[in-house]
Amino acid sequence: MNNTQEKILSILSGVCGETLGEDELDLDLFENDLLDSLGLVELLVELESQFDVKLSPSEVSRSQIATPRLIADLAESRIAQ
Repeated sequence: MNNTQEKILSILSGVCGETLGEDELDLDLFENDLLDSLGLVELLVELESQFDVKLSPSEVSRSQIATPRLIADLAESRIAQ
């Protein structure tokens, strides 16, 4: 697990209210009722703050942020821009 993934799990623990571990990097957050539309907005705000990137709900699809691993990949791709 890399540093970005660790940060994402920490952020998600705050947003979802549950501690997520390395074995849950591929857990679908929506299907498991850990993330909803309000949580999504909170997550995007935290990602912007922690990674100094700009993300709006209209430019991020659910499939891009369904799992902690996908969220980490998105954050890393935005940092690289």
